[in-house]
Amino acid sequence: MKAYKYRIYPNGEQKVLIEKHFGCARFTYNWALALQQKYYIEHKKSLSRKDIQDQLVALKKQEQYSWLNEGKRPF
Repeated sequence: MKAYKYRIYPNGEQKVLIEKHFGCARFTYNWALALQQKYYIEHKKSLSRKDIQDQLVALKKQEQYSWLNEGKRPF
């Protein structure tokens, strides 16, 4: 097995984008975890991945969470 180690030296703009990306990922993970725990306490069942994804799409459409769409690029 081989392992490779790389160092990156992002410029100021790249640092901001990386921090935003990790902030969004952290928020999304914690939001989904809380949603899953709340649902389990109420119904004694787990939510499916599709249910969580559908609710995340709805969450991103809310004006309050519009910052989740900042890094979105059209393809």
